[in-house]
Amino acid sequence: MAGIPFINKRPAWMQGAGALTTRWLESTMEIARWENMRKAGRRWGWWGAGLGTLVGMVMYAPASWLAQGVVELTGKRLLLAESQGTIWKGDAVAVLTGGTGSRDARALPGRLNWRMRLHGTGVMLTLQQDCCMPTPVVMVVSLGLGRIKTDVRLQTSPTDNAVASLSSQGEIGHWPAAWLGGLGTPWNTLQLGGVLRLSAQDLSIEVVQGRARIQGRADLALDNVASRVTTLDRLGSYRLDLGGDAQGQLQMSLSTVDGALQLSGQGGVSSGGMRFRGEARASEAEKGALDNLLNIIGRREGDRSVISIG
Repeated sequence: MAGIPFINKRPAWMQGAGALTTRWLESTMEIARWENMRKAGRRWGWWGAGLGTLVGMVMYAPASWLAQGVVELTGKRLLLAESQGTIWKGDAVAVLTGGTGSRDARALPGRLNWRMRLHGTGVMLTLQQDCCMPTPVVMVVSLGLGRIKTDVRLQTSPTDNAVASLSSQGEIGHWPAAWLGGLGTPWNTLQLGGVLRLSAQDLSIEVVQGRARIQGRADLALDNVASRVTTLDRLGSYRLDLGGDAQGQLQMSLSTVDGALQLSGQGGVSSGGMRFRGEARASEAEKGALDNLLNIIGRREGDRSVISIG
């Protein structure tokens, strides 16, 4: 019997329960491995689809998202109306308003253009507007643990890449004083004419755990100011100096360059809010022409008008 070959080639069901069990386990494990691979592939597919969607949303996020952020950040006093493009490259109409519930609004001519790109641990935002910011203004935003620092610079060459092309001082922009009428009272009553010019030197703003620190300085010049509430063609020119003190808090000083209306004052901004104390006086020759204006801009005390904020 041993010499007959087919006797040794028994079918599986005749080779014992152990052999059957081994083959069944191998088959089951193979199926389990394939099922795990299929599930892992599906999970990676979902992760890939989610990541792709997230990247797409960030890369092509509409400009309206940035406009909404500006509205919230400024308490609805600065609007980016009719926004077009994306958060990375777009344009809009800059509008000043009096905030929630205000019916006052004043738009600048033309459109404000912006470009934003990743830079180090933050972003670099470039702003330009033909009417008011002909030189591109660059805001370099750096993010850290519990802190955000923004350096204000001017782009002095057309290239986007060279840090050497950025200047830490110069004129940021100039705007018509009439634009302030959009903020509501008292600007809408004063109906100012003239030009506002803002310059900066080594200006940076750092927010650490919700508290702002200012370094450098900014100067706001008010040139050839006029108002429709007086018969004078020109009130004068003024200067508001802004800068950070040793503790990083913003300090301000208002002075008169020349003109019939004499303005002066001191103040600052701290964690408790803004405070300012100043006064307005009329030159001897123009007291009658400026009497009504002095009643509007502050609390009247004899020949002077006291300006108090905060």
